[in-house]
Amino acid sequence: MTVSGLDLAASTVLLLVLAGFVAGWVDAVVGGGGLVQLPALLLVPGIAPVQALATNKLAGIMGTSVSAITYYRRVQPDLRTAGPMALAALVGAGGGAAVAGVLPERVYVPVILVALVGVAVYTVARPTLGRATRLRWAGHRHLLAALGIGAGIGFYDGVLGPGTGTFLVIAIVGVLGYAFLQASAQAKIVNAATNLGALLVFAAQGAPLWRLGLLVGVANVAGSYLGARTAVARGSRFVRVIFLIVVTALILRLTYTLVTA
Repeated sequence: MTVSGLDLAASTVLLLVLAGFVAGWVDAVVGGGGLVQLPALLLVPGIAPVQALATNKLAGIMGTSVSAITYYRRVQPDLRTAGPMALAALVGAGGGAAVAGVLPERVYVPVILVALVGVAVYTVARPTLGRATRLRWAGHRHLLAALGIGAGIGFYDGVLGPGTGTFLVIAIVGVLGYAFLQASAQAKIVNAATNLGALLVFAAQGAPLWRLGLLVGVANVAGSYLGARTAVARGSRFVRVIFLIVVTALILRLTYTLVTA
């Protein structure tokens, strides 16, 4: 099968579709779908890393948009926080994508690994974290914190990406004080913006493989819709458990990358 100029075996196409579906489900519940989808794309014969990253953003924005709409209809996330955060994230992601081909991945992996271990320890040590919304600040301080989270994590998503949704969720829970379900809903809106910001830059560079991205994106949409509905039905405790599972998987994946580099 020829997709985006690449001759792909049927087994490779099936793997990509399955990875897109699983990534969409994980991303919709708690973020971190890039842990599944991006490595699958990097296995495609003949694909360049920047093409894989750009194609991942194309598929990702399809899924995150669907899950964001699903969450909005069922959870009604606080747009006074999510809106400004998303705008800051869009700009940050565009800046990150602009330098994605310049900064080496080895600079980020150790720092991200330490951060994820800290996130896991922090979450486990506070079993009541994220069960209910208890905002830390109001007014301008809340807005500034939201803008800082959006811009910083947006930049990271544009440069590299794995674990973006996970970092967004823990920042919205731990820094701003939202419950896990509300945080996941807001994270989807922000993540859609980071994917868009990065995709716009990658598109200008001609990096995305559009047909392949749309193919994986359709599967991602299906997984995202199912994941968002599952999270809404099961609540914040379920989201917290999946969050810890995804964080652990990210830690193992990045440790493997660091050891084998």
